Amino acid sequence: MRIDPNTHKHALAFIIIVVLLDAIGFGIILPVTPKLIIELADVDLSNASQLGGYLMFAYALMQFFAAPILGNLGDRFGRRPIILYSLVVLALGYAMMAAAPTLLWLFAARLIAGAASSTFALAYAYITDITPEDKRAQRFGMVGAAFGGGFILGPVIGGLLGELGPRVPFIVAAVLAALNVVYGYIMLGESLPETSRRPFELRRANPLGALLALRKYPVVSGLAFAYFLYMLGHLSLPSTWTYYTMEKFAWSEAQVGLSLGYAGVFMILVQAFLIRWAIPTLGAYRAGLIGLVAMAIGFSGYALSANGAQLYFWLALAALSGFVSPAFQSIMTSQVPANAQGELQGALSSMNSVTSIIGPLLMTQLFARYTGAEASFYLPGAPFLAAAVLTVVSLIMFVPLVHRFGLTALGRRASDS
Repeated sequence: MRIDPNTHKHALAFIIIVVLLDAIGFGIILPVTPKLIIELADVDLSNASQLGGYLMFAYALMQFFAAPILGNLGDRFGRRPIILYSLVVLALGYAMMAAAPTLLWLFAARLIAGAASSTFALAYAYITDITPEDKRAQRFGMVGAAFGGGFILGPVIGGLLGELGPRVPFIVAAVLAALNVVYGYIMLGESLPETSRRPFELRRANPLGALLALRKYPVVSGLAFAYFLYMLGHLSLPSTWTYYTMEKFAWSEAQVGLSLGYAGVFMILVQAFLIRWAIPTLGAYRAGLIGLVAMAIGFSGYALSANGAQLYFWLALAALSGFVSPAFQSIMTSQVPANAQGELQGALSSMNSVTSIIGPLLMTQLFARYTGAEASFYLPGAPFLAAAVLTVVSLIMFVPLVHRFGLTALGRRASDS
């Protein structure tokens, strides 16, 4: 099914709803994962955090190998069939997690879900296909806002459903993913015309080859590494937030879900509304600068909060980090031709997978190291302090790189540049 993205007014809505429902499915399981691990492995919360890190590692490792293949297949066969494949496998992965009788089964489910990891990368490629360059940052922000909307609903629903049992949210996530398949099959059209496709090449589809391909674009490769550090730090939130708030403030699943929902409200405000003003007015560079500074301060605030109520202020401030991804995406996609956008997104997804391999292990190990019985001193916020340091390093790289290539005015209105 082929649509003309220039005339079909619903094309953008289709892909945004796909991301929204996928994000709900992701967010719904966050508040209950620790309890499911504790149930299956019979461990305490500190040890459960380490196992949770290994689960994220398994998912990310599979994603690392699958994402560039799927991105390049999207450049060859179109975005639609690959998105639908991803959703089918994702539904299967959630169903397996819901039924998991052992910890090994849970790990197998995460490996399967990792093979369906192309949804967000292909969503960005789809948006790139149908959007003029000067409007991409705003629409990338809309995709981020859809994720934020799912992040509002998902954790809140997951926290409330978690009161019924740790497996209930996984069942609901599987159903949502299956409904997403039906929706996508009926409503989602193809965005990449035959004339813009290219042959599939395995050397460009392997993770290393995809990352090495970025060397052709010096500004992209430099920004990709800065973005890597930012993402590495950002992963401390999904990796350890539930464990951190349960450990330090004795929060319930419902409280965890509500806090993540609150974060999602500010995420969607930033990415659906503020980013539409920030990029045209400030430019991608300044917007990215604000986002990085806000994250460094906000994550430090998480670590040093004396009570749970203080976290809500820092969650609101750190939501400005929502500027970072659209700003980086805007700069990087402007340097890459149309027939390599899928390759770019596949490479970035592989890079994100590397952060997802390293990040959860690093952050959960830090959490366990400073909360376990063998801890030299008690510091459950250690992962968030590490994230703040990584963000500062990313900022130090970002500023001179953008100045060097003369991209400080990218995305700004002509009258302001």
